[in-house]
Amino acid sequence: MQEILQELEERRARARLGGGQTRIDAQHKRGKLTARERIEVLLDPGSFEEYDMFVEHRNTDFGMADNKVPGDGVVTGHGTINGRLVFVFSQDFTVFGGALSETFAEKIAKIMDMAANVGAPVIGLNDSGGARIQEGVASLAGYAEVFVRNVQQSGVIPQLSVIMGPCAGGAVYSPAMTDFIFMVKDTSYMFVTGPDVVKTVTQEQVTAEELGGAITHTTKSSVADLAFENDVEALLQTRRFFDFLPLNNKEKPPVRETHDDPDRIEMSLDTLIPDNPNQPYDMRELITKTVDEGDFMEVQPGFAGNIIIGFGRVEGATVGVVANQPMVLAGCLDIDSSRKAARFVRFCDCFNIPIVTFVDVPGFLPGTDQEYNGIIKHGAKLLYAFTEATVPKVTVITRKAYGGAYDVMSWKHLRGDINYAWPTAEIAVMGAKGAVEIIFRKDLDDPEKIAEHTKEYEDRFANPFVAASRGFIDDVIMPHSTRRRVSHALRILKNKDVSNPWKKHDNLPL
Repeated sequence: MQEILQELEERRARARLGGGQTRIDAQHKRGKLTARERIEVLLDPGSFEEYDMFVEHRNTDFGMADNKVPGDGVVTGHGTINGRLVFVFSQDFTVFGGALSETFAEKIAKIMDMAANVGAPVIGLNDSGGARIQEGVASLAGYAEVFVRNVQQSGVIPQLSVIMGPCAGGAVYSPAMTDFIFMVKDTSYMFVTGPDVVKTVTQEQVTAEELGGAITHTTKSSVADLAFENDVEALLQTRRFFDFLPLNNKEKPPVRETHDDPDRIEMSLDTLIPDNPNQPYDMRELITKTVDEGDFMEVQPGFAGNIIIGFGRVEGATVGVVANQPMVLAGCLDIDSSRKAARFVRFCDCFNIPIVTFVDVPGFLPGTDQEYNGIIKHGAKLLYAFTEATVPKVTVITRKAYGGAYDVMSWKHLRGDINYAWPTAEIAVMGAKGAVEIIFRKDLDDPEKIAEHTKEYEDRFANPFVAASRGFIDDVIMPHSTRRRVSHALRILKNKDVSNPWKKHDNLPL
């Protein structure tokens, strides 16, 4: 008996060693943790239960029959984050460069199936050179098995990807289909074709970091949502992010204890809006003073800064926040901001997370670049997402809400549940200057008359009371009471029950 137990421990030790101490040292030298070290940081201490530790590949070509490592390059299993169940796979770059084999894919598919069956999220820690070339098409088939599960489980369980090393070719498509992607600066990258192929085909000289690094994907492409300085920060922030999410689409968002009074008054908000309507202000101040304890986790902060998205809590329960940012492009909606916000709204709707929207939008960004690249369809994505969402939706208009952009930002006619406006709100088809130049075109040569008409238009429309008189605004509220009114609104909407007509699936304007 003791001999068998001793053999088990020896086999476990070999499996834990992965590709060997030399390769582990090389991983550390690059500033990266190993696959198992990452799991230890991500999960609660002692909670990880591993599956398939002794699985080996079945390939016999190119001398692979004599080159087998227990676990075959990926560590899989489940554990907890702050006591809540999560399934994890962590790719091991020390074993064949983390390259995916048929059995490697089977291990990932197995825990994804288990996660879906019990209703728990999946977090993938990606550090892989791509498909294992020695296995040819069998490796590609393995990717397809993972892709199918990504699609089938989308909107059923949250799926998170943390890119902690190379992720190239077919390997990028599984993370791309997950809900959120986090990256590590300087040590991770994603691209379909690498710098060498790019140089051969297009003659462009580009580094891996420039082509697909964390900064590129969080500021230019929007492929990734957040970038972190190192492995440890990425994993700790993933733990924080996980705490905002429900385990599956049948659960309400998690609630954590808070001592922040839901009726808290913030008098400083009464002076947030500048006297000059063209002067910007930071919408983040309103967000942090509305959510519990100022704890707001922004998503995609480096991309399309004219709109802010992220998670906070109100009365301890998770809410998704969407807000125009007057500090960037005056808060105008454009292609990038529409796409960014639409995907976020759809995620919140998938997982029963109420949406709080703060509006200060003068319109859609004009220009041939926007029109030629499809602002009509991209803007429609956000309109579609807000309309489709059946979760509680609370909207607060702080200043400008003009034209089609106002329509898009979760207004009453897009099935917004409770819509408030500050006294500073201006709700109209367009700004006074533009409106007057159209209505009183014949007076354009008379500056005095134009000024008079502009003042008349502002007095008539540059306020929230016309919309309120039609019932399009439920109430005009004092800025300092915003947290209290939002808290009360979410409380009464807690048991909201609205559904969309049955359909096989929608046809979102992609």
